[in-house]
Amino acid sequence: MEPAAASSLAVNRDQAKVSVLGVPSQPGLASHILGTMARAHIEADVVVQNTGKDGKTDLSFTVRRNDSARTVELLRVQVLPALGARDVVADTGVCKISIAGTGTHSQVGTASKLFGALREDGIQAQMVSTAEACTSVLIDETQLAQALHTLYRAFGLDPQPAQAAGTTSEMRHNSGIGNVTEWPKVLPC
Repeated sequence: MEPAAASSLAVNRDQAKVSVLGVPSQPGLASHILGTMARAHIEADVVVQNTGKDGKTDLSFTVRRNDSARTVELLRVQVLPALGARDVVADTGVCKISIAGTGTHSQVGTASKLFGALREDGIQAQMVSTAEACTSVLIDETQLAQALHTLYRAFGLDPQPAQAAGTTSEMRHNSGIGNVTEWPKVLPC
């Protein structure tokens, strides 16, 4: 019997999306931006780089929410002039939901089911990250409770995990939709 594609959900509310916009495309762009952040001890999580046909690149990534203003200021001072970027912007009204289970990355249809369920409820995925054990999606934080309800239903997950599985107060979530692991207590994605 094939293992379930998804066995649990995790939420990380301590997220902000930062985007460096309109950078002339060049090798080493991500290295320069992320290296500048690393030297300032700012950790990036989900990273997405898109290069358009116009030769301009947008690089978006997540940081801890309390690092967002410092990240924007740092990149405006050190990256905009050096790389000729158009702007650096942040959105602190986001959160990350991760759906985990053995082989979620390789199981055909997991991502499609995730995005389809969110789409049916009008929830836009802003960024996506996949790993062997989980798929994560960044959404507008105001839609968190709705997204959790949708994903519990779509993946047939029980919003009330069994006490035997180690469910304690750290697994409770204030959305009013059952229990969910608060990041980063359990999931390695």
